[in-house]
Amino acid sequence: MIVIMKKGATEQQINDVIALIESLGFKPHLSRGEEKVIIGVIGDDRYGAKDRLIDLPGVEGVVPILKPYKLVSRDFRSDDTIIRLGDVTIGGGGFVVIAGPCSVESREQILETAHFVRTQGAHILRGGAFKPRTSPYSFQGLELEGLKYLAEAREQTGLPVVTEVLSPETVEMVAEYADILQIGARNMQNFALLKAISRTNKPVLLKRGMSATIEEFLLAAEYLVAGGNSQIILCERGIRTFERYTRNTLDISAVPVI
Repeated sequence: MIVIMKKGATEQQINDVIALIESLGFKPHLSRGEEKVIIGVIGDDRYGAKDRLIDLPGVEGVVPILKPYKLVSRDFRSDDTIIRLGDVTIGGGGFVVIAGPCSVESREQILETAHFVRTQGAHILRGGAFKPRTSPYSFQGLELEGLKYLAEAREQTGLPVVTEVLSPETVEMVAEYADILQIGARNMQNFALLKAISRTNKPVLLKRGMSATIEEFLLAAEYLVAGGNSQIILCERGIRTFERYTRNTLDISAVPVI
């Protein structure tokens, strides 16, 4: 559920609500909008706290959220997410181009590509240093060496870098070099990875799984927000259907739904 504070509620009143939520064994999540403050209440059997919260000074209302995802719901946070990386702003009505190779194959390749996409108007450079492959015999990426090449490309062009993380063990390494951490379609429901990335302060590009429903997609994002990271970019990359003439079926209808 969410606790909606009155317009003009004081910091002390907000802190009193948070203190009560914590004393009842629940986890509060604070969201400050332009006009009101909303506090999410996360935990099992949380509706028993409603009567105690509604009587606190500064509280306008207590509203249950019936959707399985809470913190990524518009009920909890109505404002759009805006992510800023230097001069680049993602969200808020702007149009941002992310361009680059599927995988970083060599220093020369990524540097040449980075300079080219910059001249063509790209705002962010992508490239995989770690690559999940269907076949164990396919190229798996240059790993740390590839991360260093991406960092050099950023240094030369000024383009922020997004690259994929494959495992919880490599989150810290990738975060040292990347500006945005990507969670690929195959890892959308890798819950250990979601939890590890949620503890970073890096923006996250979350791709929809190849067979994931919209609800499953948003619940994956919920893992990130519940862990403390709300800087999420949702990527509709296409889903697997009966169609075989294209690699993926791009679910355009997911955009207005989300």
